[in-house]
Amino acid sequence: MVVEHGSVAEAARHLNLTPAGVTQRLRALEAEFGKALVVRSGRTLRPTEAGWAILPQANSVLQNVRDLRSFVHEEEIAGELSLGAISSALTGLLPTILSEMAKKYPNLTLFIQPGSSTVLYSMLTEGAIDAAVICEPEFELPKTCEWETWREEPLVVLVHRGIAQRDTFDILREEPLIRYDRKQWGGRLADNYLKRCGIFPKDRYELDSLETIAVLVDRQLGVSLVPDWAPPWPAGLSLTKLSLPQPFQKRRVGLLWRRSSARIRLVHALLAEARLHDFNNLPNETCSAARDSGRLPSRSVPKSPLRKSAVHTKGVTRKKR
Repeated sequence: MVVEHGSVAEAARHLNLTPAGVTQRLRALEAEFGKALVVRSGRTLRPTEAGWAILPQANSVLQNVRDLRSFVHEEEIAGELSLGAISSALTGLLPTILSEMAKKYPNLTLFIQPGSSTVLYSMLTEGAIDAAVICEPEFELPKTCEWETWREEPLVVLVHRGIAQRDTFDILREEPLIRYDRKQWGGRLADNYLKRCGIFPKDRYELDSLETIAVLVDRQLGVSLVPDWAPPWPAGLSLTKLSLPQPFQKRRVGLLWRRSSARIRLVHALLAEARLHDFNNLPNETCSAARDSGRLPSRSVPKSPLRKSAVHTKGVTRKKR
């Protein structure tokens, strides 16, 4: 944990210990091995040669201990579950789930690993985490994994309310674009839509934080094409979400897990709780309601995916192919 976070203080915070307690345990390990295991490098701690040598085995031991705890408590939902989550899921989806699980399963401990979908996918397939709330991958899943969709997010054009009455495609062509990072799966959905519609925008910024994008749009620094991510959004913004006049691929957020995990019972408990909630109809008080752009004749414009009449899928499981 000290190596992972780079400092005793940060490791102590994650372990719910005092820095002195972590230091004491580290010194006891070094005394047992007869060698220094970490050394200070600037403001962070890094492993010594001996530390690097034992790190893989130490991680394996910790994983085995977690597995043993799960086996011991196989008659109840207890033990430790390592869960990755993208930022919008951390604020919009997981709080409700975690609150209910804490009441139902007091002996269950969750370790939350924040990150992007691409990073968390790699961690999952490598066995570093047990499950991850991420965007659905663009590619076929390995046979070792399963997927369940929790929320479908349509693409919307995010604009300041002052220009909301203009034609949607004209806005995308003429206003500076604040791009959602194309290294993110959701960002590539937006980029593919622009290309398919023959729109070549005036790029101003490109970043991976949806919340920051919303703030920049509010400051009238540009417009953006983003997934309609789960609220809460930053408060106090003057924004409008415009629906798109042509069909698009939605961003799907859900749970990915390894089918052979030793903590599969804990994953199933998480899934069962998530299925009790409708994440496709979460109220968002930050933005005004979306409108149809009016670019196509009214009879040809598909229903806005943001309206209540939109078709939603909840609890769709994507199994091995």
